[in-house]
Amino acid sequence: MKKIHLLLLKSFIRPFVVTFLIVMFVLLMLFLFKYIDDLVGKGFEWYVIAELMLYASATNVAMALPLSVLLSSIMTYGALGENYELVAIKSAGISLRRAMAPMFIVVAILAISAFVFSDYMLPVANLKYYSLLYDVRQQKSAKLLQEGVFTTNFPGAATRVMRKGKDGQTLYDIMIYQKDEKTNNMNVIMAKEGVMYRSPGDKFLVLKLKDGIRYEEKRSESNFDPRQVFVRVRFQNTEIKFDISGLNMKRTPQDEFRSAFVMMNLKQLRHYRDSTEKQVDSTVTQTYKMLSPYVKFFTLPKKSNSVKKPVAPKNNSVLGGMEINEQISTVSTALSEVRTIQDMLKQNETNSKETMKNIRRSVVEYQKKFTLSVACLVLFLIGAPLGAIIRKGGLGMPVVISVVFFLLYHIISTIGEKGVKDGAIPPAIGMWIAIFVLSPIGMFLSYKAATDSALFDMEAYKRFFNRLFKRKAA
Repeated sequence: MKKIHLLLLKSFIRPFVVTFLIVMFVLLMLFLFKYIDDLVGKGFEWYVIAELMLYASATNVAMALPLSVLLSSIMTYGALGENYELVAIKSAGISLRRAMAPMFIVVAILAISAFVFSDYMLPVANLKYYSLLYDVRQQKSAKLLQEGVFTTNFPGAATRVMRKGKDGQTLYDIMIYQKDEKTNNMNVIMAKEGVMYRSPGDKFLVLKLKDGIRYEEKRSESNFDPRQVFVRVRFQNTEIKFDISGLNMKRTPQDEFRSAFVMMNLKQLRHYRDSTEKQVDSTVTQTYKMLSPYVKFFTLPKKSNSVKKPVAPKNNSVLGGMEINEQISTVSTALSEVRTIQDMLKQNETNSKETMKNIRRSVVEYQKKFTLSVACLVLFLIGAPLGAIIRKGGLGMPVVISVVFFLLYHIISTIGEKGVKDGAIPPAIGMWIAIFVLSPIGMFLSYKAATDSALFDMEAYKRFFNRLFKRKAA
């Protein structure tokens, strides 16, 4: 048994590592395709991109790990069945269940590791990933001057360059609109040629302009003359500085992102849920105490079915003994109080709905930390017997079948998660519905594989339908 265990472990670890790396690479490429516009052309250092990709890879483990377990288990037992190694194992008196036992233990250890990762490491990775991604997306483009386009990257100025030289620093046909913040005047500078370079420390962008004109509008020096003075100045050489210190990436404090549920562990999620539920109960109690003085009970005269002429209210009615003006004033005051109470109740209802929605989201993240581990076990129970039945290794048929089952798992879990967030499904059902659906499938496939059932043998199905059609013909 020890040699067989070692054979199974070697057959499983290699495809698992390979498939895990392939899936992580595919998910990372999807991340780059999604945010390529936010990363290119902003002058980031290579280590910033590498750090962001590292955190993105950590957040993709929850999707890559179950798929890798499913695919590698199908490949492992499919290759063993294709090479008749499973037949040799069964001929030695070892059942498929005993042959799957060591692999089940390995996958169980892997599931426990996934739970520890999702509870301790994943919240930290999510915090660093989303905070860095936010700063990256807020960063302005490093292409300070583009050809034929007015650029507003510099504060208080709009700059256009019609053409650049081959060196990327020589500029032709330059136009600059500058706004003076003190006098609120607009200045226009036009030059035929110029050169740009950055100052030491990348604090300023310096433009050395040649052969140009400066147009300026300013008020008259005399306080009694409201007219504007128009000034035109020709120059051979001039120099303009633009402050570009604001274009450097600034990191947002990570504490501003800690309130998100994906950045909390189990302890923090339980604390949030308990404290929020207590807050909701306290709000309900305070609302009841606030409304109870307004709720009054009166004995009103009973209404009869017969139609009678309207009579003046008696003394024992609510408005009995009052004058008409007093009755109108009383009814108006009561309607005003009712509208006030209705507005307060609507506001409390809106706040309560938002609070309950946040509680459901916290429950979703709480349950996700457990469903990831259980999903690895369930998908292994599907993949191992399925590989033994189809008896195909490699990346052909196993990839197709594993993708089908993983899409089934992902679609069902997504629908259940959305139902929990909307409040239509209880969390215990919505977050575990994919496990409940796939577990019977895994047990059925395990039974079929243990009994050497020809589940995917097309010849067996052909023989069955041929016999069925012959009986009908007879």
